[in-house]
Amino acid sequence: VQLVESGGRLVQPGGSRRLSCAASGSVFSIYYMHWYRQAPGKQRELVARITSRGDTVYEDSVKGRFTISRDNDKNTVDLQMNSLKPEDTAVYYCNAAYYNREFWGQGTQVTVSS
Repeated sequence: VQLVESGGRLVQPGGSRRLSCAASGSVFSIYYMHWYRQAPGKQRELVARITSRGDTVYEDSVKGRFTISRDNDKNTVDLQMNSLKPEDTAVYYCNAAYYNREFWGQGTQVTVSS
């Protein structure tokens, strides 16, 4: 599976941004899809997960602000980010996982600053 993220940019606090991840190379619908992020000097952390059935899980700090969604026909997974805060600044990575198989995108930078 090849994953390509897009949508990262500089955003003002309180603003919104939508990240997208396009997948190719395998049967997309079977994969659990994730968005992770890594801020400078910090470990990579899970932001959101969406299962093959569409069930979702969110990291506590983004609950109510971020929404993960997938389109199995288009082989995409998106992350809608609202009410962005400076602490959301990070490189955001798309991840696909199925049992012991795991794939990562190259990451897209989101910077929240005035």
